[in-house]
Amino acid sequence: MSVTRREALAQLAALVALPLPLSRLTLDVTDFHHVATDPLDGTIADYQAGRRHGAWTAEEITVRALERCRTDGHAWNAIDVLSPTAIAEARAADARLRAGTMRGALDGVPVFAKAIYDMKGLPTTGSSAAWAEIFPDAMTRDSIEVARLRAAGAIVLGKTAADDFAYHGNGTSSHTGQVLNPHDLTGTRTPGGSSAGSAVAVSDGMAFAALGTDDGGSNRIPAQFTGVVGMKPTFGLAPRNGVIPTWPYLDTHGPLARSVADAALLLAAIAGADPSDPLVRTDAFDAAPFASLRDDALHGVRLGIVDVHVPRTLMTAEAIAMWDRAVADLRAAGAQVDSFAAPVTRENYRDLFAAASKARGDVAPDPDAPAPTANALYLYFAGRTSDPRGAIERGYDAYRQFYDVLPPTYAECIPLFDRSMTDDPAGRSFARSRAEVIASLASAMRAAGVTALTYPTMPFNAPRALDHWPKVPTALGYGNWLGLPEVSVPAGIGADGMPALNISIVGLPGDDARVLSLAHAYERQSRRFVRPPRPAGVDPRP
Repeated sequence: MSVTRREALAQLAALVALPLPLSRLTLDVTDFHHVATDPLDGTIADYQAGRRHGAWTAEEITVRALERCRTDGHAWNAIDVLSPTAIAEARAADARLRAGTMRGALDGVPVFAKAIYDMKGLPTTGSSAAWAEIFPDAMTRDSIEVARLRAAGAIVLGKTAADDFAYHGNGTSSHTGQVLNPHDLTGTRTPGGSSAGSAVAVSDGMAFAALGTDDGGSNRIPAQFTGVVGMKPTFGLAPRNGVIPTWPYLDTHGPLARSVADAALLLAAIAGADPSDPLVRTDAFDAAPFASLRDDALHGVRLGIVDVHVPRTLMTAEAIAMWDRAVADLRAAGAQVDSFAAPVTRENYRDLFAAASKARGDVAPDPDAPAPTANALYLYFAGRTSDPRGAIERGYDAYRQFYDVLPPTYAECIPLFDRSMTDDPAGRSFARSRAEVIASLASAMRAAGVTALTYPTMPFNAPRALDHWPKVPTALGYGNWLGLPEVSVPAGIGADGMPALNISIVGLPGDDARVLSLAHAYERQSRRFVRPPRPAGVDPRP
């Protein structure tokens, strides 16, 4: 039955006042692309359309988001800490809407940041029990990315749980406990990591998007295991000041979201040069293309499949079927998808880096060299305390338990603090080899007319958190070493009710907007996102 717009908006407004869970409602309303059972389960565009039409306010939805965090977020161990100022920030966003002074598409949108991000008024635990005990005080600053989100009007609800210091890929936090996968009724399967809580928060509709980090798959792994969109942007696109450091020559910061368009909005807000990060890109950043992704972006585009990136002989029949269906969806969206003999693959990229450095007469390239991490750790504390060396000394053992490339003792590390990460010989060699290897790949792609690559993000679905992962090779490290922009998009739910596969769309450095547009076109064709099928507040733990 068709309803008028006034009636539809009245019904939507009434829904906001109801307790969760809400019953499914389908309306014939041209103002909204999709009407979900709750605004938090929809897209940013639909949420903002509802706000503009008076169906709900940012304050109402922020209250609801926080309640979902306290129920579902607790059930999944996904939340590190919630912000006490979120509701006040939402009221301010509503006031800007009424005054006609909105700051953009993210104004009034509830989002999250990962536990390693500094946020004014909250402690930075790094998801580590030891770190939380050593540094219990609230921060007096925001990380640069959180500050940029606030400047865009976003409501940062707080911080999500992760692996300790973002080091592993399992979602295992000594501070909050094992993060659980909301698709898994047994409460035993991993959501992936290290950006586990960020992925779970957006999958379950606690927020529209969340910040994560990715040194070797930390956004893309949980994106696949929880069935959401995760992006590893071009290396250096987003500055990293105010975030507990990992590997400076590999670390990228980017979004997780339920849709590619929402991920693009978050990335556009945090990207762009800043002198606080010595390795950030210095070229001009244009945010405009990130706000206008095209549904027909795949039409006439050639996507290359590197055969070794799709290990069919090691994949399950279901994973192969999901992958083949995803390729069919790409073709149905207008893309030409075929094999591409890339000169740089997951099998040879490390050898190519080493060969390039040897040909230059350079030192061996090493993205994990101790000096850059030590310098990054010093810069991090220099921005948050007047005694950075004293703070590092207090936290050194806890941090080095994970980043054990650092010298065994604090005293041995002191000489490395003042050595700029850009002056480290192994890091510089790595950066030079990266440029040469990328040039080889780019030349081959241009010669073959290949716009982007595609492969399974991970060729298997989520194992149990306590189990070893299958010995199936992935291309995760390939993207980090080369610094490529990669968008991971859901490809479907398996017979066990778990997200079975994501596909990755991968471009050359600087092609972030194009890669997002290609991924968006696939998403619009396939429509494979499925929210975890359970009511709010259900605790899955035995």
